[in-house]
Amino acid sequence: MSLIKSISGIRGTIGGKVNDNLTPLDVVKFASAFGTWLQNNKNKKDLTLVIGRDARISGQMVSSLVTSTLQGLGINVVDLGLSTTPTVEIMVPELKADGGIILTASHNPKQWNALKLLNDKGEFISGENGAEVLALAENEDFNYAEVDDLGKYETRDDAFDIHIKQILDLPTVDVEAIKAKKFKVVLDAVNSTGGISIPPLLEKLGVEVVKLYCEPNGQFPHNPEPLKEHLGDICELVIKEKADMGIVVDPDVDRLALVDEKGEMFGEEYTLVAVADYLLKDKKGVAISNLSSSRALRDVAKGLDSEYFASAVGEVNVVTLMKEKNAVIGGEGNGGIIYPELHYGRDSLVGVALFLTHLAKENKTVSELRATYPSYFMGKKKIELTPDIDVDALLIKVQEEYKNEEISTVDGVKIDFPENWVHLRKSNTEPIIRIYTEAFSQEEADKLGDDMIAKIRSLI
Repeated sequence: MSLIKSISGIRGTIGGKVNDNLTPLDVVKFASAFGTWLQNNKNKKDLTLVIGRDARISGQMVSSLVTSTLQGLGINVVDLGLSTTPTVEIMVPELKADGGIILTASHNPKQWNALKLLNDKGEFISGENGAEVLALAENEDFNYAEVDDLGKYETRDDAFDIHIKQILDLPTVDVEAIKAKKFKVVLDAVNSTGGISIPPLLEKLGVEVVKLYCEPNGQFPHNPEPLKEHLGDICELVIKEKADMGIVVDPDVDRLALVDEKGEMFGEEYTLVAVADYLLKDKKGVAISNLSSSRALRDVAKGLDSEYFASAVGEVNVVTLMKEKNAVIGGEGNGGIIYPELHYGRDSLVGVALFLTHLAKENKTVSELRATYPSYFMGKKKIELTPDIDVDALLIKVQEEYKNEEISTVDGVKIDFPENWVHLRKSNTEPIIRIYTEAFSQEEADKLGDDMIAKIRSLI
């Protein structure tokens, strides 16, 4: 079964059986549920939705199904075609639309696709709203429009221009400082829409771009998750081209990973750290990430006389806490930059512009900049339990064992030790506890995970 219904949308593998995979019927049902939910919650007759898609192979098919379904409900559609997640998010309020749907399975392989749902602010709908959409999909209580009331359809081809202009207009993006450096970068866009959105931005910043896998044909040349083990090609090309750095994005361009001039990974966790370092030097305030993100952000924020807070895992939770704390910067350790001055969504384009400004002003190489930040290493493990074990009760026992340490129960159990931390999160679908750790060395991070597994077993 490869169909995952959640409060943030629906995703699955293309083909197969209805309700087991992401079939045309599932796409129509879920698009109907979201459109119906909007109609039920908006005090207006004429609704408009913005849609856009990444370049994966199934994108055009899924887009056609979604578009026709929404029109069938009497909802107008503005289709951006090939786009990015942050671009769709920006265009919803820009066009004063009532919501949006992004057709992307993010970093998942090519057989996956998904519908991600946005409210009228261009932000992901809340958990409560998502649950209401799921209930409508389950009940299939839809009322389609009569022929004279079908929704209208239009396309826009200026969305990237609008997105890029908004970035260049930010006071914190110093176009002239970047131009003066005459940077040369290699871009790996995994043959998706980063290949048609990031080069125009870089060109306006006076940056020379060497394109690697920038043809938006959906044929991913490597695993599209921007992790070190998938990025050997760009690391080699940065050295060969004598480039200042490499830029890597996932298929929908909301995750940003960087490569230094030596062909070494900057560290996905450190994209947010570097951008926060730049912004908080100019404007003291609050930085936010989730509980499973690196402690380096906290260290940098405190070093700049600023505050740090951690949210539950998930972009919606990060954004909620950012609004509550009026954060200057936030995001997730997977390379997701959320800059409220632009919009409340992970955005690789604004991340690139802010990072290049920082690099230009610091007058350092990328590796020299990285060396200025504390170095942490993360570990990820899991412990599989028998179905009869009460995982919640077990996590409470763990809490009791470490009651003298700094503990957060916002999302599972996170134990902050003076030199490292462990974060335990239970799976919602299986009797599994996922264990995330961070320490000053990989060996220590892995040992911390192993020790926690041994501790959990002793408590069963």
